[in-house]
Amino acid sequence: MGHPFPIREIARQAGLSEATVDRVLNGRGGVRASTAQEVRRAIADLDRQRTQVRLVGRTFMVDVVAQAPERFTCAVRTALEAELPSLHPAVLRSRFHFRETGPAADLVATLDRIARRGSQGVILKAPDVPEVTAAVGRLAAAGVPVVTLVTDLPASARLAYVGIDNRAAGATAAYLMGQWLAGRPGHVLTSLSSGFFRNEEEREMGFRSAMRARHPEHALVEIAEGQGLDATQYDLVRAALDRDPDIRAVYSIGGGNIATLRAFADVGRACEVFVAHDLDQDNTRLLREHRLSAVLHHDLRQDMREACHVVMRAHGALPPAGPVVPSPIQVVTPYNMPAAPSA
Repeated sequence: MGHPFPIREIARQAGLSEATVDRVLNGRGGVRASTAQEVRRAIADLDRQRTQVRLVGRTFMVDVVAQAPERFTCAVRTALEAELPSLHPAVLRSRFHFRETGPAADLVATLDRIARRGSQGVILKAPDVPEVTAAVGRLAAAGVPVVTLVTDLPASARLAYVGIDNRAAGATAAYLMGQWLAGRPGHVLTSLSSGFFRNEEEREMGFRSAMRARHPEHALVEIAEGQGLDATQYDLVRAALDRDPDIRAVYSIGGGNIATLRAFADVGRACEVFVAHDLDQDNTRLLREHRLSAVLHHDLRQDMREACHVVMRAHGALPPAGPVVPSPIQVVTPYNMPAAPSA
């Protein structure tokens, strides 16, 4: 496991003791496989953040905790690491705790572990459930500021939310859907990854409210709990299409769009309008192939930069500022795609 980093830096990055890291690096045994994986992950993180490690200045270690499909967490990692060099004279380092799905108890255990070992801040994407809200309260009590990313926990002790206005995004999707359907008959499938993420709930409410007000002729068919993963999304979409032969359009709130389109193809039905969220790797390809009508996107680098600024302000490293303003909603079509997506 070759590397140029001191054991103390690896231990800090991994959140482990120097003795444990030493045992892993020297193959002394007595260490769980998961712990060895954490050490390898820490070395990989340090390698990507090499320019930050060598800087001298006030250092902030920020933990990024997210439950989301890998395509999104990869975009989060890339966006944050692209922003780190711009945050000088402060030095920001980041640790990542990502998972695609799982019980809330596992996520709470991660947050409590961070509270015990210490952190200068947590950037969090998590379901809005009481256990997570309570864990955020324990982090705040331990002096760790929490910033929610993309989806909020408004009843928690979080310091700020960064991301788009999700109700406005849902209403924007309804406006586009109504314009493109242009009075043609058909039902609209709305797809959520989970009913426990507030951003998805707010998008669905904004979409439903605007569709009822402006286009009541289009019935809405909801599916949920696919977790944004293609493996589970396909079965949900296929079952919905089998039940309802009038579904002709999709508002994808939670992802899994490759599987959704495959389900349409397998039943021999066209998806006439498809509005999705986030210009990740999958959606970029689908949009270029004209298989999506539009993607509602926001600058994830801007969100990560703002989240870091909130953490720095909490520690007095930046002057106070007003409330965080929601990120602008970008409507991206195959004809105005950025040359290099911001996330």
